[in-house]
Amino acid sequence: MTFVLDFIEIYARGLFYLWPIFAVLIGFIAALGLRIGALEGWEPHEAVYFAFITATTINFGDRRPTMRRSRWLALVIALAGVLLTGLIVSIGLEAVAHAFRESRGGAPPLSP
Repeated sequence: MTFVLDFIEIYARGLFYLWPIFAVLIGFIAALGLRIGALEGWEPHEAVYFAFITATTINFGDRRPTMRRSRWLALVIALAGVLLTGLIVSIGLEAVAHAFRESRGGAPPLSP
C-alpha cells in the first residue's frame, strides 16, 4: 500500500509542478484546431474535437483537413500531442521509480 501512496504523491506533485506547461500545450493544441476549423469551414466544437483526437493520435478519420496549410497545422498538433503524452508518461515513470526505491528501503538503484 505504501508503494501506491508514494506513486500517487509523486505523480500528483509532478503534475502540479508542470501544470503551466500542460496548460500552454493544451491551449496551443486548441488554438491550432480552431485555426484549422476556420480554414476548413468547420464548427468550433468540431475543430477542437479534431485537434484533440489528432493530438492523442487516436484520429478516427471522421474529420480530415483538405487544405495544404491545414494539413501542416495538423502535423504540428500531432507533435504537440506527442510532447504532451511524453511529459505525462515521464512523470509516471519517475513516480514509479521513486515509489519502488522507497518500498525497498531507500536503496539506490542498481547500476550496470
